[in-house]
Amino acid sequence: MGDKGPDEKSKSQLIPETGATKDGVPLSFNRAPAPDLEPWLGRIMVAVAAAPDDSVGDGLLCNDAGYVRTAIGVDWTVETADGTLEIRDETFVCGQHSKAMPLRFKGGIKVAGFMLRPGAMRALWGADDGKLIDRIKPMEFVGLADEEITSLHIPGISPEDWLLAIEDWLRLTIARKGLAPPEDLSQRFEVASFADPNQSITDFADENNVTARTLQRVIKRDFGLTPKQVMRRARTLDLAARLCGVADENEEEDIYLRFFDQSHQIREFIAFFGMTPKQFMKDRQGLLTLSLEIRQARRLELLNRVDPDAVRPWMHDPLLPAAGEMPVSHR
Repeated sequence: MGDKGPDEKSKSQLIPETGATKDGVPLSFNRAPAPDLEPWLGRIMVAVAAAPDDSVGDGLLCNDAGYVRTAIGVDWTVETADGTLEIRDETFVCGQHSKAMPLRFKGGIKVAGFMLRPGAMRALWGADDGKLIDRIKPMEFVGLADEEITSLHIPGISPEDWLLAIEDWLRLTIARKGLAPPEDLSQRFEVASFADPNQSITDFADENNVTARTLQRVIKRDFGLTPKQVMRRARTLDLAARLCGVADENEEEDIYLRFFDQSHQIREFIAFFGMTPKQFMKDRQGLLTLSLEIRQARRLELLNRVDPDAVRPWMHDPLLPAAGEMPVSHR
């Protein structure tokens, strides 16, 4: 028999505890944040998959949003724009990506955190996404002590309780500082990129009563990329999600028609992932599937194509907490 593909290796080494695709690749338990946190957060997630302590997995991170993540009990080695970064038992802020970021993890997956909406990093901590493009920084970068968030994980805590603790912490932080929500131009642009990444940037500016120069400045600040680059990334990530099996099959034709021709598709895909779609299919990793599934779940909910509690198109069953937990609730 030949070597197993990366997703098959992920299945054989990782035992999912928070969800899995139809073919057993680990997924996170992810959902919309509590309603009062929605102006700042796009998604909240926890991913747990057990593995032998000496098991090593390789993957890719591909964020089109800023994240705050806490990694517990496993070793991460990430190749960032600042060089190689070693992470274990700490919380860190992840910038958006202009291209996929290589990552190696040892001992399984145990990570929780939240996706920031465009402009939220600036509203919460005064940091612009543009300065964090392709970078990961400790929480001290935004003026927070690591233990303030990392300590929210206690031994034996359930995935959903971990998320609720994170939401409570952020809720108190916002109330204590009296923070205002981020301005919504970038958030409207994000939704536009989800709906149609081929739409005219000029038309979007006109429809939102801003000049092209203002749009360029705000998007560069809140995404770290130009408006055209954001659209190009959205187009590529939708295709990658389709190739990983975490997309709505009804969109398949539209996803492919967004590219002028096959050479255009290959060129843009290589620019982001460093490989052709064909090579991507051969070498796709479970960690990448997990990351893309979070994005696609949020995208379809924002576009009102699936209800938050509905069975997602790529799943057999509804997304539920791990065995023995209570159903999702918001405090």
